[in-house]
Amino acid sequence: MFANFVQLIAGRAPVPPIGAPAFVEEVRTPEVAVRDPRVVRLIALAWTLIAIKHAAIIWVVWHYRIPFHQLWINFPTWLLGVLATTVYFGRTRRA
Repeated sequence: MFANFVQLIAGRAPVPPIGAPAFVEEVRTPEVAVRDPRVVRLIALAWTLIAIKHAAIIWVVWHYRIPFHQLWINFPTWLLGVLATTVYFGRTRRA
């Protein structure tokens, strides 16, 4: 950036690039990561806690006659859990 600014002030023409023009010739992606057993256990624990939360919310809504459907709370939790689990298992492979 500053080199171009100095060229502008000095009135010199820019130096032509050396070599090939700048464009993408090849893209390499890293290998898929291996699943960590601790993370898999953490995901299983999180799904267990989500199931307990769902049961508790359903019980509270039915027991105290709260005037809204329990899916207003349970569905976003389930959806984000599915999204996070899918992203993790989609980006990793078995050992």
